[in-house]
Amino acid sequence: MASRVDDDYQTLKRNSHQFVVDYLDEEGLVVSRLEPDLLTDLIRQALTKYMAQQRIPLSSSDFSMLVLELVDEVSGFGPLEPLLRDERINDILVNGPRDVFIEVAGVLQRATTRFIDDDHVVRIIRRIIAPLGRRLDESSPMVDARLPDGSRVNALIPPVALDGPSVSIRKFTRNHLNARDLIVGGSVTEACLDLMIRAVESRRNILVSGGTGSGKTTILNLISQYIPREERVLTIEDSAELVLNHPHVVRLETRPANTEGRGQVSARDLVINALRMRPDRIVLGEVRSGEIIELLQAMNTGHEGSMSTIHANSARDALVRVETLLAVNGYEGSEQAISRLIGSSIDVIIQLVRLPDGRRLVKEVVELNSSPDEPYRMEYLYRQEVL
Repeated sequence: MASRVDDDYQTLKRNSHQFVVDYLDEEGLVVSRLEPDLLTDLIRQALTKYMAQQRIPLSSSDFSMLVLELVDEVSGFGPLEPLLRDERINDILVNGPRDVFIEVAGVLQRATTRFIDDDHVVRIIRRIIAPLGRRLDESSPMVDARLPDGSRVNALIPPVALDGPSVSIRKFTRNHLNARDLIVGGSVTEACLDLMIRAVESRRNILVSGGTGSGKTTILNLISQYIPREERVLTIEDSAELVLNHPHVVRLETRPANTEGRGQVSARDLVINALRMRPDRIVLGEVRSGEIIELLQAMNTGHEGSMSTIHANSARDALVRVETLLAVNGYEGSEQAISRLIGSSIDVIIQLVRLPDGRRLVKEVVELNSSPDEPYRMEYLYRQEVL
């Protein structure tokens, strides 16, 4: 019964949305030029007219809710807007029109949000990517994009998404947790924080390792705050998330290829260019491809104190992943030469873990003491027991 009521409401929303769009077109109004309050009033007038014409009874609370939803449909990203405004939500996951999940405090839960149908989801995706000049259709069914506030968006449509259009949004936040927040929340201890600060101040090359959603960017942003103020810092990211309270920061961001497959600027291109910009340190948001070659060489040739993150489940796995990235991206060298390069470049690995209850914490801080016979000799400076 509840499902039928929901279907009736979605049908009403679809029909009234079309009526409102036609009404604004007839009046010659451009939505982007209207003040929010004026747009809300116009939509309320149009909806009142539609309800009267169709003789549809609607309570005042339902009417007000429908007005707000139509404002989001006309001027924003539809059902996603309330979720994007909610600062408690970290991730938004749309698995077709009826299955929407959100992550709050590290825990996934089903949201009450609904789309009308598959076409509704696709329409919102296309609205997101329209300003970026990206394309989404059967010949190009996958797209990476970014919302105006910096949130990262990945979207897929059939035929690759079998159960309907899929959208994954990692929300961007400028309110990064500070050291006190992380200590109070149990993510780090005072002793661990002191270790990380000393590693930054003594210009150790640091790799922050962890699984998806374990807080790698949060920790990277935290420790970057302790870079001495007189140093010149270059940050390189796919989507600018780092917020460094530092007087001398140059921020660089990658760029995907356009619809013709041209114009791509990769992280590797930016690392190569960064070396020509007289950086004291390079902070790379994440290593996932050929940029690892240039980063390790930079760490070895006068840019000590550089930092990055990597996806791995342990400190040793992080080193294996770096080896793999070097191999698959054409770095020519023997196994021994590769291990020596890595061992002499990376000084400290900070390993993060995300627990089933959503908590994130620093599991261990590992120092690499490289030697010719044992390039990956590890010394555990800090370990946190995970219960």
